[in-house]
Amino acid sequence: MAAAVAQSPADLELRKAFAEMQMNKIESTKKLRSKQRLIITEHEVSNLPPETKVYASIGRMFALSSAPEMTSELKAKQTKVDSMISQCDTNKNYVLKNLKEQEDNLRELVQQKKRDADAAK
Repeated sequence: MAAAVAQSPADLELRKAFAEMQMNKIESTKKLRSKQRLIITEHEVSNLPPETKVYASIGRMFALSSAPEMTSELKAKQTKVDSMISQCDTNKNYVLKNLKEQEDNLRELVQQKKRDADAAK
């Protein structure tokens, strides 16, 4: 019973780290999909003649612009998404490292409790 009580804070930290890692994974997946959509859209818009007018989605409305202008905006968005993805990867690596450290600490705590229980016998 004492081992279960001693594990609770560490277990909660592990769960928190795991939940954070899952949220980071979901966020990364959304950003990768967004990047793919931007790449496909930029490819299609760049194939249009420069004088072609296109509509850009801005919230609930559409704004009229030229194809080259739209291409440059899409490339800027791609750069922004790339930086967000790299930030998510950095966060993921930090969370994985933290999770591993906490797992090791928990294992060490369990082994220590077993040794203490064996020594008491």
